[in-house]
Amino acid sequence: MKVGALTCLALATASLVAMVTGGRSSGRRKHKEVFIGENSKFKFGGRIDYKLKRQDSTKTLLIKSEQLLRIEEHDFAMRPGFGGAAIPVGIDVQVESIDSISEVNMDFTMTLYLRHYWKDERLAFPSRNNQSRTFDSRLVKKIWVPDVFFVHSKRSFIHDTTMENIMLRVYPDGNILYSVRVTVTALCSMDFSSFPLDTQNCSLELESYAYNENDLMLYWKNGNDSLRTDEIVLSQFFIEHFQASSGLAFYSSTGWYNRLFINFILRRHIFFFMLQTYFPTMLMVVLSWVSFWIDRRAVPARVSLGITTVLTMSTIITGVSSSMPQVSYVKAVDIYLWTSFLFVFLSVIEYAAVNYCTTLEEMRKMKRGKIPSTFNASQAMAFDGCFHDNDMELTPFSRIAPTLTSDPLTTPTQNPDIRPSEGTRLRRQRSVRQNVDLLVSNSYMIDSYSRLAFPLSYLLFNTIYWSLYS
Repeated sequence: MKVGALTCLALATASLVAMVTGGRSSGRRKHKEVFIGENSKFKFGGRIDYKLKRQDSTKTLLIKSEQLLRIEEHDFAMRPGFGGAAIPVGIDVQVESIDSISEVNMDFTMTLYLRHYWKDERLAFPSRNNQSRTFDSRLVKKIWVPDVFFVHSKRSFIHDTTMENIMLRVYPDGNILYSVRVTVTALCSMDFSSFPLDTQNCSLELESYAYNENDLMLYWKNGNDSLRTDEIVLSQFFIEHFQASSGLAFYSSTGWYNRLFINFILRRHIFFFMLQTYFPTMLMVVLSWVSFWIDRRAVPARVSLGITTVLTMSTIITGVSSSMPQVSYVKAVDIYLWTSFLFVFLSVIEYAAVNYCTTLEEMRKMKRGKIPSTFNASQAMAFDGCFHDNDMELTPFSRIAPTLTSDPLTTPTQNPDIRPSEGTRLRRQRSVRQNVDLLVSNSYMIDSYSRLAFPLSYLLFNTIYWSLYS
């Protein structure tokens, strides 16, 4: 009886201890599970779905991307399919903007989205719903990407605000989309022979730097539709055409490379240069003609007007030249400006000729005694530099009556003072010296002829110029 009672007491004590111990351990296990759940929730932002983890590996957050893509198992310093055929890499470009076009530096700046398409089976991963995974620039540095660069580029950079503008999208079958937002300043060989009535053809060229055509084949992903543009508005140019093309480039030491071209044609707006250059030039030329209607004795007025127009034309030419590159050929705007400058300069020379002829005419009259002794020449020239016709008392020539003689040797050509009879039709042609003497004795005729010759000549020049370059 005592032994049975002791046995029952021992069993009861053991069961009680087991119950207490089990309760404590189960409580600890429960708290541990709660702690792990809270920890995992805090660590992954409450996005863990264990059922989804078992169904689709693309939604697994407990497995690192490097482990999912098996980055550590492959050498991504080598291109996909190394040793085999060339890997095709498709290119797709969307032009966001053309930021600037510089005639002085002969370059343009363009911002674009550059997208690459290729397949790397080493990055394939299992997925039941065939969903892709998207990464940023942190994973790009660990895998192989095409080394595409811009030929003839001066400066280029990838935008990095707020993070680097790089996107990497990996599909379960190994297809990859790699996109970057880049701004590039590239060379554009411009021809300014028709400036500012010119049309420029610029191109942005893409090429692989290390892999020739045996290792990498660049091509436009969607043919002519691979190049897309937003609405681009430029201040001085109108974009006529965007076109995508391809070709091959040969280097003597490395071989042949695939090259892609982004060609665009720019036509310059002429209205800006009409307001800034052509209209002011025309007005200066017309203003120089005003001196033809000013009295030839008004020396200060005509000289100041001529010098002002010459200096203004020099300022316009200097301003246009400072905004243009130093090219070794003549531009269309140079032809117009220098021809207009020549017209302005000739108007000043015209008045110099008029003033000189007037002075010679009045000096001859002084030598012939046509000016009275009471005339003070120094006072007359002190005012404006030339003599005044109204201050001179000119003695008129005496008219000699014509006489007719029977001497056959006496002809009107031998005696200039005898005019031929009405029936005589002989007319002597004037020599060059006589024409000059006539022009000197009638200096006012130079202004009369210039009023008609200068406008007609300038009008003819404008007609030829605009019909040739327009």
